Amino acid sequence: MVESAGGGPGDGTAEVLDRPLPDGVRRRVVGIVSDGFGQLTVTELPAQLRQYARFAPNRRVKFAGNAMAAALETDTLFRQRIGEKFREAQPELAGALDSGAAPPAADPLDVAAAAYVLRPAGWVKLVTAAGEEAQRADAERADEESRAELERLRVELDHAREHTRSETERLRAELESVKREAESLHRKLRSALSDVRRGEAALRKAQAETDIVRAEAQLQMSAAESESRRLKARLGEAEAALEATRKAAREGRSVEDMRVRLLLDTLLDATQGLRRELALPPVSVRPAETVDAVEPGRMTPKDIAARALSEHDPAILDQLLALPQAHLVVDGYNVTKTGYPQMPLEKQRLRLLGQLSALAAQTGAEVTCVFDGAELAAPVLLAPPRGVRVLFSKPGVTADELIRQLVRAEPPGRPVIVASTDREVADGVARAGARPVASAVLLKRLS
Repeated sequence: MVESAGGGPGDGTAEVLDRPLPDGVRRRVVGIVSDGFGQLTVTELPAQLRQYARFAPNRRVKFAGNAMAAALETDTLFRQRIGEKFREAQPELAGALDSGAAPPAADPLDVAAAAYVLRPAGWVKLVTAAGEEAQRADAERADEESRAELERLRVELDHAREHTRSETERLRAELESVKREAESLHRKLRSALSDVRRGEAALRKAQAETDIVRAEAQLQMSAAESESRRLKARLGEAEAALEATRKAAREGRSVEDMRVRLLLDTLLDATQGLRRELALPPVSVRPAETVDAVEPGRMTPKDIAARALSEHDPAILDQLLALPQAHLVVDGYNVTKTGYPQMPLEKQRLRLLGQLSALAAQTGAEVTCVFDGAELAAPVLLAPPRGVRVLFSKPGVTADELIRQLVRAEPPGRPVIVASTDREVADGVARAGARPVASAVLLKRLS
């Protein structure tokens, strides 16, 4: 049967297709080759198709479709073998094509694909007719789709017109409402302007009355000064008379002085007994010590800036923390996002708190670390490390505001150091008397 399919001068092997194979026919041809492909042995396959011998039909069509179509076109023996398998699977269609009359009820694409594989006389006409039929079908389908799309667009246009009409009515109603509201506002504005004019008139009246009262007060002040001078003169006269009286009574005061001295000794003895009874300690604080001033030899955070060190030298932080009763306040996330921003927030907190605990142990300073509570999805279960106070800001309060509250809570004169790169925080705490330090300086000191 291979020889009969090979054909002689009377069959269609000499015919040539002068145009590309229509897509629909090509897909059917690839399907025929794929069906017959699995019935051939590996040795019967062209060399370029043997690698697809074990593929499933669907995968074979997907990955080897172009290769099978090319082999069918160039390899006559392979095409004859595929044709034999097709004759065995579709004997009626193959016989009808050999006789030159295609079945009327058959799909034109199937007929064209079978004719392309079997190559009977007139197969080129069948393929061409199938291509034209497919084009007509595509054109009809496109026309139907165009009609459906046109109908859909008409419906949408109607909806759009209706929507535009209703929207226009709504906007017109809103415009009327806005006009009425504008008129009401104009009336209120006129009333307010009238009130302002009345207020300005009342203000001018009050200023005039104030001027009158000020003039009367000036007159009263002049009279009071005159009365004061008169009273001072009388006071001088009374003091002179008193001094004369004291001088006259000084000679007869000895008895009275003795009685007063005895009373004073009695009071002193009673005071000493009361002090022993209450066990009062001696006075250790003098009034002069309550005055806020800088004693000789004592340093403040502002004095550190005058020393010969760079602002970025970690030694500045050591000198600040060496001050008596120093308190270090750390802007937590500002420091961690400066030093290791790629880590999760939980690991950032743990790493910073561990380093601050070591710093507190080394310096003995009070350390408070503040974190922004707004970035927390849930409450943090955290055991503060030794020597470090950990605070989170409340909802609606930022960490920056909490830091400023901590600085304001400290008494004036206590050394307070704030570690933050935020310029607003640094300026705010500096005005409150604290010393700002950049986060990079703290990170250098911790490392």
